Amino acid sequence: MAEPAPLSGSLQRTALYPAQIKQGARMVPFAGYEMPVQFATGIIAEHNHTRSAAGLFDVSHMGQAFIRGATHETAARALEALVPADILGLEPGRVRYTQLTNPEGGIIDDLMVTRPPADDGKLLLVVNASRKAVDYAWLTENLIPAVTFVSLDDRSLLALQGPAAETILASHCPEAAAMPFMSALAARFEGIGIQISRSGYTGEDGYEMSIPTRHVASVYDALLNHPEVKPIGLGARDSLRLEAGLCLYGHDIDETTSPVEADLVWSIGRHRRTAGGFIGAERILRELKEGPRRRRVGVGPQGRAPARDGTVITAAGRTAGTITSGGFGPTVSRPIAMGYVEAALAAPGTPLQLMVRGQPLAADVAKLPFVAHRYKR
Repeated sequence: MAEPAPLSGSLQRTALYPAQIKQGARMVPFAGYEMPVQFATGIIAEHNHTRSAAGLFDVSHMGQAFIRGATHETAARALEALVPADILGLEPGRVRYTQLTNPEGGIIDDLMVTRPPADDGKLLLVVNASRKAVDYAWLTENLIPAVTFVSLDDRSLLALQGPAAETILASHCPEAAAMPFMSALAARFEGIGIQISRSGYTGEDGYEMSIPTRHVASVYDALLNHPEVKPIGLGARDSLRLEAGLCLYGHDIDETTSPVEADLVWSIGRHRRTAGGFIGAERILRELKEGPRRRRVGVGPQGRAPARDGTVITAAGRTAGTITSGGFGPTVSRPIAMGYVEAALAAPGTPLQLMVRGQPLAADVAKLPFVAHRYKR
């Protein structure tokens, strides 16, 4: 996560800002919003609580939108022209991770696409806060006229993550307990209509809930009434996703990196790896065939000094790559990082050196994730 900048009057606030201030949140600028980086107990305690019980994250700064066509096929084919995932084959009530790609095969943004179980022709999108304006303009410009694009500016987003998430959410929405990973449904939460997906950004089992903004404080308070649930800030969200080996836009992926370089080939539809048919396919299909010039890898620094974003990676006395995310992993109790290295150096165990404060620090390529995912399969 980027270093906090001074707060500015131009920053937006989510509907939960007043509640978070009362809870002792330390607010920082993030993607144009004032967001809580931590609460009173601190980042490490929040990280560990999410791993052991349940953490509640306000992610209402994320963008929510939908596209609609006359049929699922119409909407899916329109979106497939802009992303490398198999959207046509997405079943009702399922969620898929993908990327918007530019003509050079770089990543404009990564996003989640949901096909609602009962609204054929509609696809729900969740995009990164920092890229909302870019994404919405790109979608509006490049989607075919047979579909419409609508941003959902009256909805908020909460994430409940951790091993206790299922029991807690099921006490309000019983159908949540049977949901598999990357599924979605509409439910009632104490009489409030919400959309639930079993997904998240921590590597833990959990849910994301799209809620009408006028009701989000009620849902937030009801979840926090459970003693197993604590509010969690951006700091722990970042350390959790880093341990899980998940990309952060603007750090691990951007408009210069391709899904192949970023080790996201698993998200490219099988038939699309040969058929293409999306913006940027030429580079991506070439890299699938010939291999990319560089690859995203885990990096394990030796010792206790963390390697931050921008740290130069060297091998055999020459520059070989760059760290894109780095910090301390509370679960593994040591520094961890991700970055890009030359493809020939990407095998786990390959020795590296990191230039930290002008001094070479021994490291090696580490297998991702650093902490095993605990999704509900």
